[in-house]
Amino acid sequence: MMDGKYILVINPGSTSSKVALYCSNQCVDESIFRYTVDEIAQYDTVMDQIELRATRLRDFLAFNQIYPGDLAAVVARGGLMKSIIGGTYIVNDAMINDLRSGKYGMHASNLGAIIANDIAKEYGVKAYTVDPVVVDEFSDIARISGYQGIERRSVFHALNQKAVARKVLQAEGKDYCASNVIVTHIGGGISIGAHKAGRVIDCVNAFDGEGPYSPERTGGLPLIDFAKLIINEQLNIAQVKSILAGEGGMKSYLGEIDIKTIEQKALNGEAESKKYFDGMCYQISKSIAEMAAVLKGNVDYIILTGGVSHSKYVTDFIKSHVDWIAEVKVMAGEEELQALYEGVMRVLKAEEQAKIYM
Repeated sequence: MMDGKYILVINPGSTSSKVALYCSNQCVDESIFRYTVDEIAQYDTVMDQIELRATRLRDFLAFNQIYPGDLAAVVARGGLMKSIIGGTYIVNDAMINDLRSGKYGMHASNLGAIIANDIAKEYGVKAYTVDPVVVDEFSDIARISGYQGIERRSVFHALNQKAVARKVLQAEGKDYCASNVIVTHIGGGISIGAHKAGRVIDCVNAFDGEGPYSPERTGGLPLIDFAKLIINEQLNIAQVKSILAGEGGMKSYLGEIDIKTIEQKALNGEAESKKYFDGMCYQISKSIAEMAAVLKGNVDYIILTGGVSHSKYVTDFIKSHVDWIAEVKVMAGEEELQALYEGVMRVLKAEEQAKIYM
């Protein structure tokens, strides 16, 4: 890669899009485009949001005076596609088709590679994705669901979980590939991974209705009662998915997904907000203990990350329930933008070969 060329990094989430420009190992500009409940609600599907998000991204490039010839590559957070090994992938038609169709699930992260590919074509460069949410390193026993023909899937915040795990362990003088950690990403979705010697051998799936509820997801539900709801309301599969990931959690209970707003109401003594805020933290704590069992109690650290980990209320609640397992480290926010940049740079510097999605 020639010096002076920029890398555009794109990370779409459920309620925001994070973008950044990197040049010569430095982040030269970063921005977060936030979307209100009303903004998101006007779109029937996630794919309908492409123009909304792409327009703001093009405005960001224009503001930074980035013209054709200025970019070396575009890299985006990966979405829900078939299970693949970790690494950096070139965005191709097979990937785009799977992301658009929702064949493996639909989430805002599906937009990343699609928008990156559109921008990359405009600038005459390639688009990439790094360690998407479907990185699969499960042990065989972790796949067992309890019903023949249905298997548990590895779907989690792989990019950020691995990045913060490496960062914490490096700071402590430990090797990620020789350590055991539990990483909990708390954002619009919540995933909790059991990292054993560099592999995530099990996780609380952030998307398929497992584990704790989140600002907009149901987490695990009582199955018979949910089955009754589906039958009584005559819901189709798209409507079921919308309930599980989009209409559940805090949005269902309080009509609100902004954690800062909910937390402030809880601190101000609003009983309903405190009840469901505490309930989310309680369920997160239970799921962390579940992953501790996966690691047989041999846990070096519990790491709390993701945007909601900025909340001291949340992290203090969880610490009080799980610090008997291992020391709790808080890495609020996420390392995904930096991790995406580092992943594509390994390819551009020929330190790693880009993988092909097939």
